[in-house]
Amino acid sequence: MTELVLLLLLGGIGPVLLAEALLARYEVLVYAAGWRTPTIARPTGALPARGADPDRPPDAYLVYLDGIGKRRFHDTRDGGRLVKSLIAGAPELRVLGQVQPYSPLALPLADRPVWSWLRRHIGLVLFLHNVMQTFVAADRRYRPLYNRAVGSQIATELRLAGYQPDSGIPVVMLSYSGGAQVATGAVDELWSQLRCPIWLITLGGFHNGANDISRAQHLDRLTSAGDRIERVGTWLFPQRWRLFRGSGWNRADREGKITEHRLDPATHVGPRSYISPEARLPDGRSHLDRTADTVIALIRERLSATAETDGPLP
Repeated sequence: MTELVLLLLLGGIGPVLLAEALLARYEVLVYAAGWRTPTIARPTGALPARGADPDRPPDAYLVYLDGIGKRRFHDTRDGGRLVKSLIAGAPELRVLGQVQPYSPLALPLADRPVWSWLRRHIGLVLFLHNVMQTFVAADRRYRPLYNRAVGSQIATELRLAGYQPDSGIPVVMLSYSGGAQVATGAVDELWSQLRCPIWLITLGGFHNGANDISRAQHLDRLTSAGDRIERVGTWLFPQRWRLFRGSGWNRADREGKITEHRLDPATHVGPRSYISPEARLPDGRSHLDRTADTVIALIRERLSATAETDGPLP
């Protein structure tokens, strides 16, 4: 009986996986062919950024790249709790949460008519779509195109939020889960267009380690022993293995550009995740509070170090 159920399950999901594997490449190929150009079109009344006073330069711009649950202009699948906590705790930052990391054409998945129907009837398909997009972004055949498309999208969003190229104001890319694949890939294009100091913070980062992050000044890796999904990524992708010394990840590690910070006992998703407002630590804070506090502390520490040295961080 168990074998029958398994076969039926695979029979139902198999065609969906195959279809998604083909459709996930569609946007990046359309972008490469020039048939459509990315369009930044947000809902009426939505601001290009929130947080610091738009009439004066912020201490830093923070771009949040959500995990594979991202499918709208809204900040996150969790209702934007993390972004709201960051804005409340660090009013000196200008925060962008609307970037579409799983769409080279900058199209929110949930706003497309077909996907809206699927969301109501077969929610799993939306999940699989973004999973497949993550693997397309990691595929060496499509990675350069994907990186350029999303990097350009982020640069455009930053300009709309008031960023001036060559201003020297840091851009922090905070990424959750599969967003780390997009964030590490966007570094070169972002540098090329804005020539800005770039800092990376990954939260349970799921990425293949192949992207060159030499233009980034530092990467802070927030992880946990309870995060099985991130651990699978370190096993799944050879470029994350120490054996592959020439990968972008391992070169950055040897140069001292990667610092690990533990957020035990948080899990990747679920009621004890990094962004859970219910799970509590011994000091009384929620996991969400600790994650926001950690991100803010890291940014302020680097801002302070930059001000003291009056130059780029190593």
